[in-house]
Amino acid sequence: MPNIDILVLAVVQGITEFLPVSSSGHLILVPKLFCWPDQGLTLDVAAHIGTLVAVLVYFWRDVANMGGGLVKLARGKRDNRARMVWLLLVASVPALAVGFVLDRWAGDALRDERIIAATLIGFGILLYLADRLGLTVRRIEHMTAGSALAIGFFQCLAFIPGTSRSGITMTMARLLGYERKEAARFSFLLSIPTIAAAGLYKGYQLVSSGNFAEMERAAMMAGFSAVTGFLAIAFMMYWLRRASFAPFVAYRIILGLVLLWSIYGGWQSACP
Repeated sequence: MPNIDILVLAVVQGITEFLPVSSSGHLILVPKLFCWPDQGLTLDVAAHIGTLVAVLVYFWRDVANMGGGLVKLARGKRDNRARMVWLLLVASVPALAVGFVLDRWAGDALRDERIIAATLIGFGILLYLADRLGLTVRRIEHMTAGSALAIGFFQCLAFIPGTSRSGITMTMARLLGYERKEAARFSFLLSIPTIAAAGLYKGYQLVSSGNFAEMERAAMMAGFSAVTGFLAIAFMMYWLRRASFAPFVAYRIILGLVLLWSIYGGWQSACP
């Protein structure tokens, strides 16, 4: 794969992982549009590592606070900072279980352009309604285990390409009445165990396969994904302090309609 392809896919991964527009959908559609081959397991692992680094760096204070809370908890002292770790673990359990089952039994059955188009439009509209109707009265400090679990169950929908992990978790958080920036903050923190688990699982598959080729390109993929992911998080947090999710909803609907037109309107791919 030429380096320009890696650069484009890394940028796409880094940006769309944290904006509510679906990274999985874009990573399926972009290679098809440019007739590029599948990026392969090595680069897939690298992309996950890059986006994980991005969220760890941006939210380093939250990560440090959670670590300090766990240290005190291990010493037998109660610390409210460890509560966030508990909420993230509760919210992660459904997706970890569903993801394992789907990987073993569903494979690539859901990687269909019609499904992507439908989820882009449908879950985009749901995000808009949740943002318009949801109250803005709660912060993460108010979150209960029940709310975290509800967000975790919604996160399972992100295994359907086109849904968007960040988008669907923010949707549920807004339905529960959390402020926009707080919904985004919890969604991004929730990506830490989610992306780490996916990266470890794919890394295990990579080690088992014994295929360690393209390590230099994998490093490029991780680096570019980390930088663009960090910028995407910073932009999203800045935007949601001042505005709504409406532009992202509009983008999802337009992309979904264009995709439907390409499927049913007679557009022919130039790929051999």
